[in-house]
Amino acid sequence: MSDYQVEILLVEDNPHDAEMTVRALKKVNLANKLIHVRDGAEALDFIFAKGAYIDRHIENKPKVILLDIKMPKVDGIEVLRQIKSNETTKTIPVVIMTSSKEEQDVITSYDLGVNSYVVKPVDFEGFAKAVSELGFYWLITNQAI
Repeated sequence: MSDYQVEILLVEDNPHDAEMTVRALKKVNLANKLIHVRDGAEALDFIFAKGAYIDRHIENKPKVILLDIKMPKVDGIEVLRQIKSNETTKTIPVVIMTSSKEEQDVITSYDLGVNSYVVKPVDFEGFAKAVSELGFYWLITNQAI
């Protein structure tokens, strides 16, 4: 794992949404270097090379993090807060992908420095299109630091 360059970190506790995201990214050949973690605590361990990921090189940052908000253990807002308040990780693009349309979630996410806030479309075609466009933008179009 330590030499593996992750491009996409998917932080999603819903197995159905995670499967749809991976399937949509595979369809456009963007899932080769994807890691899926199932809650905010595991995401923080991965990002900061702790716990099960202690051997991971922290310099090998993901090119983008797709982050759900409503998750067990540590919610997405807290994960975002820790990412954006750390000098090593603050430049990693974070895209909130959630079913939450709550205005306070949107405001808080942007206040903390989220790069994009996307409400998950309900139907698979809409979901797949949104995920594909996000993948292409953040992995191919966007110029990262």
